[in-house]
Amino acid sequence: MKQKVKVKPHPAAVILFILYLLLLFYLLFFSETYGRTMEDSGYRYNLELFKEIRRFWENRGTLGFRSVMTNLLGNIVAFAPFGFFLPMLCRAGRNVVSCTMLSAVFSLLAETVQLLTRVGAFDVDDIFLNAIGGFVGCLGYYLFWKPFAGGSGKP
Repeated sequence: MKQKVKVKPHPAAVILFILYLLLLFYLLFFSETYGRTMEDSGYRYNLELFKEIRRFWENRGTLGFRSVMTNLLGNIVAFAPFGFFLPMLCRAGRNVVSCTMLSAVFSLLAETVQLLTRVGAFDVDDIFLNAIGGFVGCLGYYLFWKPFAGGSGKP
């Protein structure tokens, strides 16, 4: 019977992941640049997949390139580190599909907190884009980090 060896994550990976989560927490809940204010006390949400993505794309001339890219690519880029660090830190994140699903679940949690605290908006498009970001980050880990880290995946 093959015995599983428990691998401890490298302390640098843990520290970088915590710093990333703190930055993400700030951007999701406190950054005025991204509309995280308590001025509007109403609930804002979108439950229709691709509705906001389509709206941003169709109105790109009016909204401007920066606004569209911040919304579409920003949601992907924001979660790429999550998918990159997850395989280093936990066994469940070592499968690309489970890493993507965990990214979606974490995003769902963040979106739900935004809805309940009325900071930002709950948007299924954000969950979709964040899951893509987790997928991209996980692919980046397997394509660029793990092969050069001697196969161990440690930083």
